[in-house]
Amino acid sequence: MLSIILIVVIGYLVGSFPTSIITGKILRGIDIREHGSGNAGATNVFRVLGWKPGIFVMAFDIFKGFAVTYWISRITIGTVPLDFELMQIIAGCSAIFGHIWTVFANFHGGKGVGTAAGMLIALYPTALLICLGVFIIVFLLSRIVSLSSISAAITLPVVLTIFRYGINKPVPLSLYIFGFFVSVLIIYTHRSNIKRLLNGTENRFGRKKSA
Repeated sequence: MLSIILIVVIGYLVGSFPTSIITGKILRGIDIREHGSGNAGATNVFRVLGWKPGIFVMAFDIFKGFAVTYWISRITIGTVPLDFELMQIIAGCSAIFGHIWTVFANFHGGKGVGTAAGMLIALYPTALLICLGVFIIVFLLSRIVSLSSISAAITLPVVLTIFRYGINKPVPLSLYIFGFFVSVLIIYTHRSNIKRLLNGTENRFGRKKSA
């Protein structure tokens, strides 16, 4: 039990590391949440600070999810009552929660997409590649990051369902349930974007806002 508590706490703290906020402070002396879309995520860093800081923040957020899922989940103190795969999911989810509700920035963080992607790299990279493909296709067609992220999130449980029940690829039940959970969570964090999408006012990359 102590292992689980330690993994959850460390995973949450690693996920909470406010990459975009620190990057904004160092490069421009600004709080990234007061500019652009107001979100503390990689997309807003791209929009406000440029592509180089944006790629750095995105890569670091992905690394947070991977590191917690792949390494932190291996912490063992005494007897661990759960199997390793479930421990990985618990660890990864802790990092996602930390990224979305970071303790270092008044629980106002990003939307969890990059950290969830890093988690999937450690858990099931094949599913991630398919979701990434959907993200890229939707983005190239729409130039809207939020729509691309939502589409990729919806794709994840669909892919896992096809793998598990359609073509009999090994997808553990814990991972299958996680796929639905993280999909709903990502959609939830994009609820304000969904409203703008329905209103036709969501930002597109490469297009300036009208005055």
